[in-house]
Amino acid sequence: MNLFETTPPNLEPPGDRTRPLADRMRPRSLEEFLGQEHLVGPGQPLRAQIERDDIGSLIFWGPPGTGKTTLAKIIARMTRADFIEFSAVLSGIKEIKQVMADSERARQYGTRTIVFIDEIHRFNKAQQDAFLPHVERGNIRLIGATTENPSFEIISALLSRCRVYVLNPLTAEQMVMLMRRALADGERGLGTSKLAVGEEALSLIAAYSSGDARSAYNVLEVAATLALERGGTPAGAEITAEIVRDALQKRVLRYDKAGEEHYNLISALHKSVRNSDPDAALYWLGRMLEAGEDPLYIARRLVRMAVEDIGLAEPNALPLSMAARDAVHFIGMPEGNLALAQAAVYLALAPKSNALYTAYSEVQADVERTVAAPVPLHLRNAPTGLMKHLGYGRGYEYAHDFDSKVADMECLPENLTDRTYYRPSGEGQEEAARERLAEMRRRRAASRREKKAPEEREQR
Repeated sequence: MNLFETTPPNLEPPGDRTRPLADRMRPRSLEEFLGQEHLVGPGQPLRAQIERDDIGSLIFWGPPGTGKTTLAKIIARMTRADFIEFSAVLSGIKEIKQVMADSERARQYGTRTIVFIDEIHRFNKAQQDAFLPHVERGNIRLIGATTENPSFEIISALLSRCRVYVLNPLTAEQMVMLMRRALADGERGLGTSKLAVGEEALSLIAAYSSGDARSAYNVLEVAATLALERGGTPAGAEITAEIVRDALQKRVLRYDKAGEEHYNLISALHKSVRNSDPDAALYWLGRMLEAGEDPLYIARRLVRMAVEDIGLAEPNALPLSMAARDAVHFIGMPEGNLALAQAAVYLALAPKSNALYTAYSEVQADVERTVAAPVPLHLRNAPTGLMKHLGYGRGYEYAHDFDSKVADMECLPENLTDRTYYRPSGEGQEEAARERLAEMRRRRAASRREKKAPEEREQR
């Protein structure tokens, strides 16, 4: 049998103990399938499509171990279609074209083909393009599975011809139910071992697997082996919390430094800081660091938070964030995690102002949409005689010559005269900045009056 020969899914011998527990326990019908009730529960959209035998082409988007491959195989069984499984890691254009040609011939004889592509996001644009005409003509029903955001990883032409369904991580309760099912199943699971297991051990596996059923099954299988080795006989074997910890070794944290979860977590950290929630900020920071995120990336983002969401309301936020970055660089990890934690909590507790962020955004907009006006002559230096002759520096008013120390001199170009960008809030030290700015405006008005006084006397 070659890699692309069509075979009915889920027909492996149930007693084959060489297959991993996760594969043996794979649900064979919607009745066995647990989770994703928003898709396959009674009356829900995907279930309705399956029952009508009208699924079209689909993209399943969700984290690992949530049932993407299982759903594809259940659909193939229920719709009595040939099932061809691709791996985007192993397959190339040549294999794709051969299977597409075979599927087109099969359709002429009334045979429907479901092509399932695991990790479809790993196919490049040319490989994805190869499916387009066959999806469009109905030669195949394409089911793609991806852990990455399809909006970024799948070409728009193919995405527009598929319906995207989002699968959620399984809940802890659902994970425990699946493990109990495996422990009781004597045909495909661990039922013949008659293992004793407590709620604490199962809850520990569920918590550490982060909604990934495959990971939970793998840990359970290792824990069962350890329990049998230590218990001597099946009758005395028990999966304890201690055995589970030995089986786990290292918690599985779903994370991809370049993918969707990376951006989700940094967004959660940033918004927690912005919302002045130090507990949430610490949690999301810990999630990223413990999953292996580059600490200097987090440090850079903390610096951004300091200037975007705090600004002059607490000027020390920026140097403290920079100090945290330097500490991480100097002492490394894991010691540096406390420096980042200190910065995150400081930023969360600091008074908030986006006045600088808003001001600079308005400046960017004006730079983009207005004429790039020349610098007013009175603001230009005149180091040469020619430049003085041309009027450079003429009309410049030296602020120290005024009692108010503020000259009534327009420093913006003529097309932006009197434009206001920076509007300090009343938060933290920006309250003092607001008062100072109001004072500068009063002094500028006083300078204007001071300058106009001789002219008015002369007119009288």
